[in-house]
Amino acid sequence: MAQSYDACWLHGCGGCACKLEIQVSSLFDTFTAVFYMFSFLSLMLSFSAAPGQFGPEVREPGLRCWRVEKMKAVPLKSSEVGAFFNGDSYLVLHNKGDQGADLHMWLGEKSSRDEQVACAMLATQLDNFLSGEPVQHRHVQGYESPEFMHLFPRGISYKEGGVESGFRKPQSGSGPVQRLYHIKGKKNIRAKEVDFTWDSFNKGDCFILDLGETIVSWVGSQANIFEKQKVLEIATLIRDTERHGKAQISHICEGEETPEMLKVLGPKPELKESTPEDDSQADANNSACLYKVSDATGSMKLTKASEKNPFAKDLLLRDDCFILDNGANGKIFVWKGSGANAQEKNAALKMADDFIQKMNYPRKTQVEILPQGRETAIFKQFFKTWN
Repeated sequence: MAQSYDACWLHGCGGCACKLEIQVSSLFDTFTAVFYMFSFLSLMLSFSAAPGQFGPEVREPGLRCWRVEKMKAVPLKSSEVGAFFNGDSYLVLHNKGDQGADLHMWLGEKSSRDEQVACAMLATQLDNFLSGEPVQHRHVQGYESPEFMHLFPRGISYKEGGVESGFRKPQSGSGPVQRLYHIKGKKNIRAKEVDFTWDSFNKGDCFILDLGETIVSWVGSQANIFEKQKVLEIATLIRDTERHGKAQISHICEGEETPEMLKVLGPKPELKESTPEDDSQADANNSACLYKVSDATGSMKLTKASEKNPFAKDLLLRDDCFILDNGANGKIFVWKGSGANAQEKNAALKMADDFIQKMNYPRKTQVEILPQGRETAIFKQFFKTWN
């Protein structure tokens, strides 16, 4: 059934007609309802950056990263860039000067709903602070785009845990550092924390053993050349971000395990053979549909503009927003016409979320939000001609 929620209590307007219609069913829990309430309020509240959030320096070329902490964007130190906690959400701005800017939202697989909502709202603030010019991207941990990965030439690492959010309590207790990272990939190398046991190892990949004062990069006998080239760089990244540059790095190959490794992991068993590469799978389906989006009735309305690509470029009207559905390939594009109203532009991410849910696409589906004039080559390839 449709339930009307009064939003006034959230922003203290004293009884305005702020109503949000949410379809309540078994598919929606309390956190989902709160998410949509915040998304609704984001259209009503001013998106000017809060004091201390974003300053004029973000208009200068460079790479800047923020972690969402207690509903605020906290800048990361340069030594921390590239190390992501799976319980947190992040903003990454790549300002390329005259070539434009890309604004990335990164959501950890264990990040809370409140942090994800705050990340989306802060991204909208930063986007408006930059006059709506950046191309926006949203990534879920483990499913980042190559463009995002290329921002971190030393690779990225996933850390367990996260900062205390507005709704979560910090974990107590501490002990000696014992972490194991699995290094896998070819073009886009990722370091993912895995169980601290020999069972996590195999001959076909590289691993990093973080013991605090010592970091061991271990190369499997069947590892590919790309992993071998990157494992030391990622070990250095972990040293710089976690050990403040003070840990010692040792680089060893399979069969050369040190007494220190055997002490913490136990006797080495027979390791598994190389596993098939994820990037060897068949090319993804490149079919797509194009939808016109309207909020004239107060809720998102979709009208199919074309059900088969390549599309005619003149289908994109400057006064409207469109969704290009390439969900079969794990990606959704939202195109914002320069003449579209502010409400539609600010609701672009919510449009994508609603569409992903409507189409029953997985949560890992990537989102790219494109203002008119900042279209990417990946987007343009779906059209017959692009002048």
